[in-house]
Amino acid sequence: MKVLIVSHYFWPESFRINDMAAELVAQGCQVTVLTGQPNYPDGDIFPGYRAMSIRRERHPAGFDVVRVPSHPRRRGNASNLARNYLASIVNLAVLGPWLLRRERHDVVFVYATSPVLHALSARVIATIQRAKLVTWVQDLWPESLEVTGFVRSPRVLGAVRRLVSWIYRRNDLLLAQSEAFARTIRGMAGDTPVRYYPNPGEAAFSAPPDRSAPPALTLKPGFNVVFAGNLGTVQSLDTVIEAAEQLRDRPELRFVLVGSGSRLDWLKEQVAARGLENVELPGRFPVTAMPALFEQASALMVSLVPSPIMDQTIPSKVQAYLAAGRPVIASLDGEGARVIEEAGAGIACRAGDAAALARAVRELADMPAERRQALGDAARRCYDNHFEPTMLSRRLIGLFEELTRAAPAPAAARLKD
Repeated sequence: MKVLIVSHYFWPESFRINDMAAELVAQGCQVTVLTGQPNYPDGDIFPGYRAMSIRRERHPAGFDVVRVPSHPRRRGNASNLARNYLASIVNLAVLGPWLLRRERHDVVFVYATSPVLHALSARVIATIQRAKLVTWVQDLWPESLEVTGFVRSPRVLGAVRRLVSWIYRRNDLLLAQSEAFARTIRGMAGDTPVRYYPNPGEAAFSAPPDRSAPPALTLKPGFNVVFAGNLGTVQSLDTVIEAAEQLRDRPELRFVLVGSGSRLDWLKEQVAARGLENVELPGRFPVTAMPALFEQASALMVSLVPSPIMDQTIPSKVQAYLAAGRPVIASLDGEGARVIEEAGAGIACRAGDAAALARAVRELADMPAERRQALGDAARRCYDNHFEPTMLSRRLIGLFEELTRAAPAPAAARLKD
């Protein structure tokens, strides 16, 4: 099975698709990745790479990574972000076919984070190579544009919806990262089949911590609720701050918010202005440091703003938390809360409800230690049964094989539509 992965983000940037590519190779697939120059999340091109370069490099797992030029995201500038996306879409579509002109693939597989428009670039390549086109939808458009506030015009949102529907209908298979995503996508996909295919956990999170060196961060004694990841708008961090206010009477209960993002400076201001000694902001650490950090956590927390689109999402950190085998506090609604509750892996409370979050922290802290351990054990079982990477990679290969045994790809035929 020869698979071309098209992704806006890839190693050394930290995304689920990195492990997925390595797993496909481990299962016997021939993999090539087509991507840009790494610059996420800080917006600067990584050392050793150049924005306007074209290069082919060998990944340590044994596959080629082909890179096209990129416009750096930089920081706090919407126009730079738009240029970053546009340059990626155009360069992948124009330069990709030329760079891959001596290669043929059975499947072109799109890792479709925002914007889903990268599937347009993949469609060009799939048509030229007469390959099957499969898009793994990570964000719903136009819903993501609306909930983040980037686009508010109903007319523009309607135009985006029509474009996304057009893209969906020109795939051979659409994969959805949650069951709720699958239901929404089916309403826009026409005859294109849609399957639920969850994000797998990352290998770094499921592996035992490295005991050869001290942890990158040592947590203080007490009950530490750890949040790890992007500190952005949709993470409902104002809810966390309000919950911390309500827990002042229990100084041993603290929130440790690990990561960086657009709201980090706001968080620092709030912690200082309110004198919150139960909120810590230690910064961002490499993925390899997370297992040792999670092992120290009393509980792991995931939070999202209340929103219909967020209700359909399973945040990728959920899989990492489950793999860690620690109790989970889920301050969110919908699919993410369902996973935690059905697994018996922790406590779910309403998104955006600071009082409910504070109660959940108190409840978990006051539980007998053996009960908390049982929640953590259930979390790990859920991970092994539903999100383990090797199991999911085999399932994905099965879907690819099913496609390639079928009739010629409609993606090529639909160019005439």
